[in-house]
Amino acid sequence: MTDYTAVAERYIAAWNERDAEARAKAVAELWTEDGGYTDPLAAVTGHDGIAAVIAGAQEMFPGFVFTLGGPVDGHHDTARFTWHLGPEGAEGAAEPVVIGFDVVALAEDGRIRNVYGFLDKVPA
Repeated sequence: MTDYTAVAERYIAAWNERDAEARAKAVAELWTEDGGYTDPLAAVTGHDGIAAVIAGAQEMFPGFVFTLGGPVDGHHDTARFTWHLGPEGAEGAAEPVVIGFDVVALAEDGRIRNVYGFLDKVPA
């Protein structure tokens, strides 16, 4: 049985990893080699593309961190969860600047095959 919450926590940790080498390692461990990431702003395949999207988000929102926005739900090879992006150290204390919802498709080995992201709240 898949621990969907553990997958989501590792996913969030990869998005928060600021060290490029450690982030690349986290992405490689979490996604399949041909894994993908798609949201309204990006559509990439492969570890390098995914790591670059994460780096771009970090550059766009310096000093901000991703957190889970609630419980993780999953069945079969699919999980879904809400995430928040806000100032570091203010987790839960301040209204998130960005709120998103991701659907994660898992491969048989438990790694991420694809992520489909949606943005529910973005800065004006």
